[in-house]
Amino acid sequence: MTGNDPHDPKGLVREAYAIAGITASECRSIFLDWALSLPAGADAAPSVRVLLDRHGSPHPMTEVLRAALDTPATPRRRGGRSGRLG
Repeated sequence: MTGNDPHDPKGLVREAYAIAGITASECRSIFLDWALSLPAGADAAPSVRVLLDRHGSPHPMTEVLRAALDTPATPRRRGGRSGRLG
């Protein structure tokens, strides 16, 4: 079922909240489908914030959405001369 919601165009997140007994693993899979349905180059963070405000109840999808807002750790270079020398 599709809708006019720009933050959840396919209704995937809405449907995830409606599924009783859904697991965190299933929510991560749904989130990936949702993220891939966004327009190319779109920043997902504003939509994730809107979805959290809308559906922020205790639910596995809430945890997935919160994790999506976490800033990833800065990658550290481990190669090169310093990596070989320890």
